Amino acid sequence: MARQPRLDLPGVPQHIVQRGNDRSACFAAPVDYGQYLQELREAATKHSCAVHAYVLMTNHVHLLVTPAESGAVSRMMQAIGRRYVGSFNARYRRTGTLWEGRFKAALVDTARYVLACYRYIELNPVRALMVEDPSGYAWTSYHANASGQSNPIVTPHKTYLALGVDNDARQIAYRAWVTGTIDETEWAELRQHTQQQRAWGSDRFRQQVETLTLRAATVHPRGRPRKDPPAGEK
Repeated sequence: MARQPRLDLPGVPQHIVQRGNDRSACFAAPVDYGQYLQELREAATKHSCAVHAYVLMTNHVHLLVTPAESGAVSRMMQAIGRRYVGSFNARYRRTGTLWEGRFKAALVDTARYVLACYRYIELNPVRALMVEDPSGYAWTSYHANASGQSNPIVTPHKTYLALGVDNDARQIAYRAWVTGTIDETEWAELRQHTQQQRAWGSDRFRQQVETLTLRAATVHPRGRPRKDPPAGEK
């Protein structure tokens, strides 16, 4: 059976996850992280994708991206994959695939859903017990969003901009949001919607997506409970 295209609408944010093949490492040294970010910056610019948040973990990547047109996210990820995987294989004298199949992506509603996705992404190293605070991890957009560190990759989403009247106010509000009380159910929902590549948001948002795409946007009922992923695999 032919696989269906992902839900994809211009101007609607997407939470993207791409994992290393068989959960193996896709970053082995600082040069790898640095190159991926360079490829991300160039591909996002070329294919008109605004990157709002990201984290590069040892064996997977999370991105929050808004495309300007349909198909832009796929073109961006393909461009990154071609250049990064070729360089990675040459650097470590390996062959074959690096990624575990196609990347996963879920459409994300505005308002609290976008901000929750920001937080989910940037707290990944904390959940994986790699650092105690997101500021302690280098390969993340947290430093730009929470502290105003210059980062040419990051484009603030309008929901982030609404956190305050100026940069200082936004950063204070954002730091408080990230370190505030977290609903674990919310994160489980985001993981499920991303895995099934559906639309994460209000009922109205899902109905709008279904009307525009003529496809189901709601997650399938759960079967057997899935085991929580091991540390570092969130």
